[in-house]
Amino acid sequence: MSVIVIAFSTLDGIVSDPDGRGGTPGGGWMFRHGPEAVAGDKFRLGATLDEGVLLLGRTTWEQFSRLWPQREDAFSARMNAAAKLVASRTLTDVSGWANSRLLDGDPADAVEREPRDVVVAGSLSVVHALRARDLVDEYRLITLPSVLGTGDRLFPAGGPPAHLECVSAERTGPAVLTCYRRAARR
Repeated sequence: MSVIVIAFSTLDGIVSDPDGRGGTPGGGWMFRHGPEAVAGDKFRLGATLDEGVLLLGRTTWEQFSRLWPQREDAFSARMNAAAKLVASRTLTDVSGWANSRLLDGDPADAVEREPRDVVVAGSLSVVHALRARDLVDEYRLITLPSVLGTGDRLFPAGGPPAHLECVSAERTGPAVLTCYRRAARR
């Protein structure tokens, strides 16, 4: 089992409000570069979506549950068919998006019990909780050529250290997809 974090990022490491739905002053930066930067399986998840599970926080699940079921392309069909775990202290019903299930308890505890690969999309509070317990094995980042100067970062100051190895970097439209895995422990 691996825990894979996927995120859109700016050059200065901002991951918050990439689509502008959060209403932040710099929000929407992801779409300023055109649809080719974000369309389809840009994170190269492939069979991981079929065999693994998506872990989403409440806000991300709510946004995705309004977006993905309306789409009919091949990648959207995979997203809709994927198993989904939802970390929320306030939601009581996640029946609005197929194959969604509320987590009972702490997301990090659930990840430790999960036998399948776990893909965390968005859901920064969930990512930070997993990082605090040293549970993230891989980061797949699509970095877009924007600098915001302010916003939430995937790796905030004062967070736990992460020792990673770059296993791939590839240009995808105006962006770069990078994959970093946990470095061998010494």
